[in-house]
Amino acid sequence: MVGIKAIGCYLPEGRISNFERKEKFGMTDSFVLEKIGFTAVALKAPEQDTSDLCVKAWENLQQQQSVSPAEIDCLIVCTQNPDAHGLPHTSAVVHEKLSFSLDCAAFDISLGCSGYVYGLSVIKSFMEANGFRKGLLFTADPYSKVMNNDDKKTATLFGDGATVTLMTEDPEFEFGQFVFGSDGSKKEGIIVRDDAKVHMNGRAVFTFTARVIPDSIRKMLEKNNFVLENIDRFLLHQGSLHIVNTIADSLRVPRERCPFHSAEYGNTVSSSVPMLLRQEFDNQEMQVAVLAGFGVGLSWASTLIFRKN
Repeated sequence: MVGIKAIGCYLPEGRISNFERKEKFGMTDSFVLEKIGFTAVALKAPEQDTSDLCVKAWENLQQQQSVSPAEIDCLIVCTQNPDAHGLPHTSAVVHEKLSFSLDCAAFDISLGCSGYVYGLSVIKSFMEANGFRKGLLFTADPYSKVMNNDDKKTATLFGDGATVTLMTEDPEFEFGQFVFGSDGSKKEGIIVRDDAKVHMNGRAVFTFTARVIPDSIRKMLEKNNFVLENIDRFLLHQGSLHIVNTIADSLRVPRERCPFHSAEYGNTVSSSVPMLLRQEFDNQEMQVAVLAGFGVGLSWASTLIFRKN
């Protein structure tokens, strides 16, 4: 069974402090620390494109799990902020930069905050259907490309970053069943408009999250014949500290089982969940965990992962 072998992560060195723009946005220390939860957001260099972030994530992966480009059967890039104008697909650019084989399949997925969980299901199914042994799922969504830095609702939340997940037949984590959902009628909750900037209705997105995501996680657990009490960690999309805590409280699980590790770099969209998983990867107390992504679309997905003993 194909599962997760290792994860590489990249966060740019650049940071924008939310404390330094408290006055500009009329924020208090308590709002930064207890509501959004992000003391700073990561910012890529102007010359870096989406594929460059993917390459950096690959270099980090190599430090943990040496793998030759010639061994990779497929690569998928999950992004809604691709290189240049989006043509060719960013995975083709990554394929060239990393010198993958001509036999390596490469394609993109256009999804945001739910993209990692969707992408895991896609790459697992694709690999198993075609007898592939090693594959890569990249996530990279540099929202700085579409950011209005004068918009408090978005500029204080979104940070740049990238991850790559190595999928193999000898994994560290295997999967349970997945649950997915979409509500296109609420698509304007997070949207890029004609000004080429991202706009977000924070209240609408929060209401959706609070109402839909806990029930979706319960549905997924029921599908897998699991109960909340047997889950070691709930690795939830890091939309904000308030969102993560709200879901934890709605599920009636201790907040410490729903870690928030993104305070110093922000909401990295499709990279949010894999970055969180990477930080918990070697925690042997985590034998079973929920992965849940939700946001742009509006779209959501969740699954279970099990540590392979």
